[in-house]
Amino acid sequence: MKEFWLCFVPLFVAVDAIGVLPLYLSLTEGIEPVRLKKVVAQSVATAATVALAFLVFGPVLLRFMGITVPDFMIAGGLLLLAIALNDLLAGGKRRRLLDAGSLGAVPIGVPLITGPGVLTTCLLLVGIHGRFLTALAVVVNIVLAGAIFAFSGPITRAIGQNGTKTVSKVASLLLAAIAVMLIRKGLTDVIQTFVRGSAGG
Repeated sequence: MKEFWLCFVPLFVAVDAIGVLPLYLSLTEGIEPVRLKKVVAQSVATAATVALAFLVFGPVLLRFMGITVPDFMIAGGLLLLAIALNDLLAGGKRRRLLDAGSLGAVPIGVPLITGPGVLTTCLLLVGIHGRFLTALAVVVNIVLAGAIFAFSGPITRAIGQNGTKTVSKVASLLLAAIAVMLIRKGLTDVIQTFVRGSAGG
């Protein structure tokens, strides 16, 4: 049980369901409640599938294709930045550009729930606690995130329409900042790896 919690807590921080909630509210604003349930289910299924697949095949696939974790950070950051800028600059046009049918998969499931931070944490925990406990902890955290999203309705009603719009814009700005941070960390890691390689050579 202790080892499970040692896996659960780092992944809870990495998933950051509470922090992602304002972004979820922003992306799903105006979607009917019935479709929201499908979005939540799709996001949980996609996030869990990607995380578990990465646990099993990730290390081998990354080595085979020459893809690094910093590459994930840069790609995920660029995707998030594009979404955030679209919301901040295009305003109401964002709804037509984001497909509610796939919204749960991208960007909510990946990379908001299962992003570079979660994948990186999974790789680290597998080496310490094993694949089973890590997989169990990541699935529990993803389901917990889905439950938080499912109860976002009362939160929306509590803060009102104007409050929701305010949260939406603030969340988009926060999303842009997170995206820049991911890109910066990814580029920093790439540069450090290159410098170490040059020094070693």
